[in-house]
Amino acid sequence: MKQDISLSRTVFPVGKALKGGRYFSRSIGFAGRWRVVQLGVILLWTSVLPISAVRTGSQFKATDAQVSYIGRVERDERAGTVRYDWVGTYLRVAFTGTQIGITIADEGESWHNVFIDGKWIRKIRVSGKTPQRILLASHLERGRHELQLQKCTEGEYGCTLVVAFDLPDGGQLLSVPRRERMIEFIGDSYTCGYGTESNRATDPFRLETENCDKAYACILARYFGAAYSLVAHSGRGIIRNYGDTVQVSKGNMSQRYGQLFDEHNTVAYDFKAYRPDLVVINLGTNDFSRGVTPTADQYIGAYVKLIARLRRHYGEVPIICVTPHSRSPHLATCLRLLQLQVDTDKKVHFAEFMPAIITPDKDLGASYHPNYSGQKKLAMTLIPLVSAVMGWDLETWKE
Repeated sequence: MKQDISLSRTVFPVGKALKGGRYFSRSIGFAGRWRVVQLGVILLWTSVLPISAVRTGSQFKATDAQVSYIGRVERDERAGTVRYDWVGTYLRVAFTGTQIGITIADEGESWHNVFIDGKWIRKIRVSGKTPQRILLASHLERGRHELQLQKCTEGEYGCTLVVAFDLPDGGQLLSVPRRERMIEFIGDSYTCGYGTESNRATDPFRLETENCDKAYACILARYFGAAYSLVAHSGRGIIRNYGDTVQVSKGNMSQRYGQLFDEHNTVAYDFKAYRPDLVVINLGTNDFSRGVTPTADQYIGAYVKLIARLRRHYGEVPIICVTPHSRSPHLATCLRLLQLQVDTDKKVHFAEFMPAIITPDKDLGASYHPNYSGQKKLAMTLIPLVSAVMGWDLETWKE
């Protein structure tokens, strides 16, 4: 898709506190003039000048061979852009120099976590189809650094287009080693990180409080030093979506699992981007939500088909089927029946979260979803089984 890149605009959270009580300025600049606010390693600017007029240093296309994208992405080699919408999709690249910027756009609204040298810096909000330049970090020490940029909100709300990376004169992009371990998670709002940055169960959903990096899946992957891919969408079930009036919903996870994009296109995914060492499935809460529910045969049949699909694409990869912590009695029964049905596949394993570990006053965020505290508890209950299934050693807790 052709993009208009005649204007440059920085998008950033206003009034957001940094460590030490420092704040981003609410008023950064105006047309034709510059005002610079420098806080720690962050530099933000706005301008309505053409990108070509304000850019100095070196610019590298999003498709540069040194950049690694983890997850399902669409690469346009001719335009040099990369497009994605699945929550948790992230990029990794090393660079030389004291700062790095990005030219980026979004068809809706997406929030991204920015990490420099393994440390979280901040979240940025990306909105608007016109590519905008955002300086992610500055005043770094000279030498080599590593950037990780992670989409932490769902595809339902935005589809991101990465256009280019900006470095100072003489700066270079460098590749980063691939992580030896890879986990794919298939899930719903608990996997997406719905409400993880909220501390009250009665809070409504707000996009800025959704952060997949604080959900059990990313926590679990981080614990084992594994790369990950999230194929997840809030309110979706393996066959029926939340509150639907029919037993088999359109746009359920069985359908979405085969797509390159979550929401913004139905083009088929070719399953060539990665081959996971482990697949974790956490689906069922929405299937048996209020209203009409699927029969046991419908739910189990869809689950068996998903497992068979994983076998076709990934071979004999271990699969862990998780009983959601908010399970209903009907769902728990269906998963026990599923376990009997797939008993001959010795690489399919079943897990349950430890009961009664979620404290409502402390561990629940928006719309009664687990917040970061609750998600850490859920992750900790899965770690021993993953260690046993995969033979991965347990380490000191690092969160």
